[in-house]
Amino acid sequence: MKKLLVLFIFILGINLYGQTVNVLIKVISPTIDDTSQVFIAGNIEEFGNWNPGIVLLDNMGNKTWSKKFRVPKGFRLEYKFTKGSWATEALGSDSSVPQNSVLIANSDTSFDITIMNWRDKFNFTVKGQITGKVDYHKNFVIEGLKSRDIFVWLPPGYDLESDKRYPVLYMHDGQNLVDPRKSNTFIDWQIDETADSLIRNGEIEPIIIVGINNTDNRGTEYSKTSLGELYMKLIVEEIKPFIDKNYRTLPDRLNTAVGGSSMGGLISFIMAWDYPEVFSKAACFSPAFKFRDFNYIDQIKNYTGKKKNLMFYIDNGGVGLESILQAGIDEMIETLKGKEYQVEKDFFVFIDRDAEHNEAAWAKRMWHPLKLFFAK
Repeated sequence: MKKLLVLFIFILGINLYGQTVNVLIKVISPTIDDTSQVFIAGNIEEFGNWNPGIVLLDNMGNKTWSKKFRVPKGFRLEYKFTKGSWATEALGSDSSVPQNSVLIANSDTSFDITIMNWRDKFNFTVKGQITGKVDYHKNFVIEGLKSRDIFVWLPPGYDLESDKRYPVLYMHDGQNLVDPRKSNTFIDWQIDETADSLIRNGEIEPIIIVGINNTDNRGTEYSKTSLGELYMKLIVEEIKPFIDKNYRTLPDRLNTAVGGSSMGGLISFIMAWDYPEVFSKAACFSPAFKFRDFNYIDQIKNYTGKKKNLMFYIDNGGVGLESILQAGIDEMIETLKGKEYQVEKDFFVFIDRDAEHNEAAWAKRMWHPLKLFFAK
């Protein structure tokens, strides 16, 4: 997905597929001015690693923009077009926000695409809604880190049972979790609907869900970096104390979990590992344990301390980026086994080979960690 800025890399594709081919891309858009800029954003370095304002197509005049790329042969390319930001991305022929376009080039090729509608120039209806009560809080910040907003989803019955306290699940990428209008793709995780249904059906205990918005430093903040350390500190020292003070939580580690996808899955694992006194559980959807020249698995391999009392949910799909991430996931699973963590006891694995790397796929799997962590 476009919000995942750093996961696919060009050199990895070359290593996997060995050869490259030429792809000529031409965009025709009769509805915008000839002076407009058109960009491609996609899952390899030459497409900007999903940055919507880096790879500018050449303006050919006559409402046409074009560029030739050298890409890995046989590689699954995923991409979208923008006018420089995700607020100006190209829409589908039905004026909906489309899924990623896909191209697998086995030889030199070219293709034309006509774009009639752009996100900033069209009013369209977003499907979906927020289920349940949600509170919003703004501007959480510590020195060295960009400020961000959070939301707090409250379970059914929260206002009626004034003495009851609740476990808390902290989730990254808060914009994409409950409100499709704020989601990068206008498709949300539907975590509100999933949790509400499981609670009302008596399948899980009522819980509080805290969604923490990302920033444009997401890729760095969600990794083992100096910004990542500050991001974890923000949650542990600022956001969690605020939640525990203002809501009826069960603040102990056994009732505190963290979760996210891709880079968010990585930082969820790191947070539980680095702060086992705060978190006891981590939901790692499609986690980026190993990418570029970064290999977080080595830190677990080199750990020589006592076994940490943690529970991990680790899952993945099988299409596109998911297939690239699987090798790191497999290595992490074997590493955990080597550290005496047991499958189906200390960590749980779920693989959906037909699933892609997006919010819709993660929404379908959200019930797994909810039932695992908060079963009634």
